[in-house]
Amino acid sequence: MKLVDKVINKIKKDKEYPWLKFYKKEDRNIEVPNISVYERLKETSTEHLSAIALNYFNKVFNYDKLLTEIDTCARALKSQGVREGDVVTICMANTPEAVISFYAVNKIGAISNIIHPLSASEEIKRSLLSTNSVCLIAINMSYEKIQEIIDDTKVYKLIIVSPADSMPTLLSIGYFLTQGRKVKTPVRNEMNLYWKDFMEKGKKYTGRVLVKTTKDQPAVILHSGGTTGTPKNIVLTNGNINTVTCQARVIFPNLGVGDKLLAILPIFHCFGLVVGVHAPLVLGATSILIPQFDAKKFDKLLTEYKPTVITGVPTLFEALLNNKNMDKVNLSFVKYIISGGDSLPPEKNKIINAFLAAHHCRTHIIQGYGMTESAGPVTASVLQADKLGSVGIPFPGNIIKIVDKDTREEVCTGEVGEILISGPTVMMGYLDNEKETNEILEKDEKGRIWVHTGDLGYLDEDGCLFFVQRLKRMLIVSGYNVYPSHIEDVLLKHPYVSTCGVIGIPHPYKVQVPKAFIVLKSNVELTNKVKKEIKEYCQKNLANYMIPKEFVFKESLPKTMIGKINYRLLEEEKM
Repeated sequence: MKLVDKVINKIKKDKEYPWLKFYKKEDRNIEVPNISVYERLKETSTEHLSAIALNYFNKVFNYDKLLTEIDTCARALKSQGVREGDVVTICMANTPEAVISFYAVNKIGAISNIIHPLSASEEIKRSLLSTNSVCLIAINMSYEKIQEIIDDTKVYKLIIVSPADSMPTLLSIGYFLTQGRKVKTPVRNEMNLYWKDFMEKGKKYTGRVLVKTTKDQPAVILHSGGTTGTPKNIVLTNGNINTVTCQARVIFPNLGVGDKLLAILPIFHCFGLVVGVHAPLVLGATSILIPQFDAKKFDKLLTEYKPTVITGVPTLFEALLNNKNMDKVNLSFVKYIISGGDSLPPEKNKIINAFLAAHHCRTHIIQGYGMTESAGPVTASVLQADKLGSVGIPFPGNIIKIVDKDTREEVCTGEVGEILISGPTVMMGYLDNEKETNEILEKDEKGRIWVHTGDLGYLDEDGCLFFVQRLKRMLIVSGYNVYPSHIEDVLLKHPYVSTCGVIGIPHPYKVQVPKAFIVLKSNVELTNKVKKEIKEYCQKNLANYMIPKEFVFKESLPKTMIGKINYRLLEEEKM
């Protein structure tokens, strides 16, 4: 697997950054163990094997059972010929099988490539090919799209998982009667295995399983558009991911066995994988897996599970405010509420905090900042650094600096510039993409590696980070990064489309959704059939959340003085 060389980031311990005053001296520098993600989980689980690790529709897995299932899955992968260094794609929602697969792949020294189960068939194909995946573990609802493209890939083994595989019996029957029987699935053959049959093969495998890997070796491939918007495969190491768990012990010292985190954010989202699953499991807490979030039932989730930690994107907390059944819900069981994935305006922050106080919550909302290229969270408004409008201070081991976006020189305290991140969570690089890796990662004279975030912000005198705006053209749709340029690239490949422009429009729950303005080629007449074909094309080539909510067909698009599409004028159009 060809990867851009990793430069180990060494932070000088003698420099006093202003935010360090908020940490005890012994917490200012962290030691990341030189082990894999799986070994980190196993190492920390030994003291509480009987505690509950996963809760899935009230079917629970204690740590002992989780480790046993991971071992069986690892053996099953080996029985099917998956080797150290191979890539296994996981196309799953938040189910126990998804978590088990992630750790099992890591245990045998292979690499997980985690993708959205609602990805379009061409997106799945592109991901399988660009990562050289040899095995695919997928939710059954994705099979129809997978069957269209799998013969064009290197995948030789497909494992199909049903959401009902780990459900309690009655719920499993209900799922089959209402949804499961409508789902098209493959016949069993040499290539296709169902989860339970797959795990049976693992129970019979007696060969060597555990592969010792170091913190600097790749663990997972996640996905983002970086600063340009083109899809990229982000390679994170074992050390990148394990660093967050070490930081979490400092930031949240009173979290552990008995605590419960509501894992609503999906595992293909870095925040969901690292903060929603791996960190709580390493701390000994319970991850409550929610495969499909229904905003209308948010009150029932809270009263049924009584999570002590809630993590989410701003749209999640909008759902909390708008849920009409929250009036009588007492939130005194909540210890922490963490918002990330997008900025939360100060006024909205105040409204949420007032709502929490009115519902007897013992805490207020914590804002954080990060990106997939930095393994998720980098800062949070914790300890005494909780200022309204701020996204907090860097976690131990992380460094933030602000530079002039043109000269790349560091600016003064309080001055707005591009946010740069350095620390042990910085990605290994973009897979097989040295050019774009070198554009976003910069090595300074001290050997540190800095991530150019493409975001503007400033640091105050205490080292608290304030997010201002994005340099890059990007939408946040229900917490997911959506790049208009990527949607435009897809549309421009359609034989009917001459040019197009995509903007974001407000949405009551998702915050923003894409809207496409399209100019057809001169020889194409605008008909309902043409409109339908373009929409169906988008459904095939874009993930659901990327598909434009509206399509507007025009004779021309407004241009700037230098001939570029004038997106500001498109946003002003009332159509």
